[in-house]
Amino acid sequence: MRILVVEDEKYLNRVITELMEDEGYSVDSCFNGLEALDYLACAKYDVIILDIMMPKLDGMELLQLLRQRRDMTPVVFLTSRDTVTDKVKGLEGGGDYYLVKPFESRELLAVIHVMARKHTPSASNIYTLADLTVDTSRRRVTRADREIELTGKEYALLEYMIRNQGVTLSREQIENNIWNYEYEGGTNVVNVYIGYLRKKIDAGFDKKLIHNVWGMGWVLKEE
Repeated sequence: MRILVVEDEKYLNRVITELMEDEGYSVDSCFNGLEALDYLACAKYDVIILDIMMPKLDGMELLQLLRQRRDMTPVVFLTSRDTVTDKVKGLEGGGDYYLVKPFESRELLAVIHVMARKHTPSASNIYTLADLTVDTSRRRVTRADREIELTGKEYALLEYMIRNQGVTLSREQIENNIWNYEYEGGTNVVNVYIGYLRKKIDAGFDKKLIHNVWGMGWVLKEE
C-alpha cells in the first residue's frame, strides 16, 4: 500500500513516515499542499494523511481541489484543530477520518488499515491462492496451515502480488507500489525480494506460486 504524508512539521512528518514504513507501507512525504499536488500528479496513493494548517496551500484547500477533480483517494486528517466545527467541515468537505493531535500511534494505524480495506476492490480481508492465505487485517500469512513470518517489505510485496494474483507485474509497477520516491531503481532489489519470498512461500512445496514471466516481470498464480 502506498501512502502520502502531508505535514509541515518536519519532526512529526518523519515520525509518521517511519511509523508507516515500519508497517511495510511505501511512503512519500512532503511539507505543504503545493508539494502534495506534485506528488499526486505523478503517482496513485491508497491513503493521504493530511494536516490542515500548512503554508502555500492548506489541507482543506488541497482536499477541495482533489474532490473537484473526482480524486476519491481516502484522506485522513491529522490536525491540532479540534473543534466540532472543524471536524464537521473536514468530514463534510470529503475527508474520510478526522484525528486530532496529539494522537495514539495505534489509532492512526487502525484508521489506515480501515481506509485501505474500505477502498479495496475485494469485499474480504482474506486473500487465498491454492493453500496460501494472506489475512490483510491481521497481516498474517499461512501456507498449508503453517504460519510464515515475513519482514515488512516482504509482506508488502506479497500483499501487492496476491491482490493482483494472475496479473503479471513489471519491475516498474512493483517499484512504484512498494518503494517510495527516494528509491532510484536501477538495482536488483526487486529480484532480491522476490528471491526472499520464494524461499519463504515456495520452498519445500511441489506447487510453486511465484513465477517469472520472461522479459515482463513476475506473477503470483497457481499452475
